[in-house]
Amino acid sequence: MRRTSRKSVLTCIFLILAGLLPHNAAAEYPDKPVRLIAPFPPGGGVDIVARVIAQAMGENMRQQVIVDNRPGATGRIGTELVARAAPDGYTVLLGSVGANAIIPAAYSKLSYDAVNDFTPVSLIASAPYALVVHPSLRATSVRDLIALARERPGHVTYASSGNLSGAHLAGALMAHLAKVQMLHVPYKGAALAMNDLLGGQVAMTFAAISGAVPHVKAQRLRAVGVTGARRSASLPEVPAIGETLNGFNVTQWYGLFVPAATPAPVVKRLHSEAVKAIAQPAVNKRLVEIGTEPVGSSPDQLADQVKSEMARWGSLFKSGVIKIE
Repeated sequence: MRRTSRKSVLTCIFLILAGLLPHNAAAEYPDKPVRLIAPFPPGGGVDIVARVIAQAMGENMRQQVIVDNRPGATGRIGTELVARAAPDGYTVLLGSVGANAIIPAAYSKLSYDAVNDFTPVSLIASAPYALVVHPSLRATSVRDLIALARERPGHVTYASSGNLSGAHLAGALMAHLAKVQMLHVPYKGAALAMNDLLGGQVAMTFAAISGAVPHVKAQRLRAVGVTGARRSASLPEVPAIGETLNGFNVTQWYGLFVPAATPAPVVKRLHSEAVKAIAQPAVNKRLVEIGTEPVGSSPDQLADQVKSEMARWGSLFKSGVIKIE
């Protein structure tokens, strides 16, 4: 029998280990807490969804998933942090239409590439915004609001969580379709915008339904429309803005992303855990309660969502329909 060389033996061992390592790495993941970056302040839609999904995934994986709020620059600061993080699955992004699609469509030069710097994991949920006005405003419908804006061009103010946020674009699109002028007032976060609306400093905002419903029920604000293609189960009596303005449809969505080059077995594990969490009755119910529609998707579906939103808003920016402030 021919003697096997030492080099051949070492080569075989290397190949065996190389084949086992990805499997073992996936089996052991996660062996420490996972950080879920929410690139907006506490209290807004991104933060609330992040906490719901983090708790469920953490319980299922028997490992902490810690929500880390990194607000600033309409989500860009936290999003860039994840793009530059180690691709090991321990830094995950709760992304949204704003930072992951709208802003990249608006600016050719960013500190991150929305497509190439991330690996999509799964859509978590989608949701329309609620168009809410201060009770002092004499408008009980979208039609009334448009009439008021025509009477006083540039005087009807709408708050947002920042330039190029979903709320900003919803207001800009509404003004374009209605052929009226409204004044955009950007804030550093949805909570600050909501506080000034409650105080009467601004006339209206497009708010996450989760944040708007309590104030509507307490009659501190009046809901006059929702921004999705159809009415929301959380506000069934409130018409979709598209019922008055044909073609109006602005929807927020939330999805999990990891840095590009994250190992495929880790992405697969995160995807499996996210979809499993969304399917849990308690989690599903909670997501509905906060005004979102639970989704759960393949990584490819989330990738397609990003690209389609970038194309849609990009065309509106290039045509000048919506001006970048």
